[in-house]
Amino acid sequence: MNDLLFSVPGISCGHCATAIREAVQEVPGVSAVDVDVPGRTVHVAGAGDATAVRAAIADAGYEAA
Repeated sequence: MNDLLFSVPGISCGHCATAIREAVQEVPGVSAVDVDVPGRTVHVAGAGDATAVRAAIADAGYEAA
């Protein structure tokens, strides 16, 4: 099981958090997603692939580092 942490500078509100959370939860192997709006980070738990998670965040309209 992996824990992944991404910096997503474009997160600014609850809508952003919901869009990212819903997109990342669709990635196979992801068991939990925590979006920290003030910290502008996304923490992903599970066995999700980092590249697939980044792609899901991008599909939601945000850039992950």
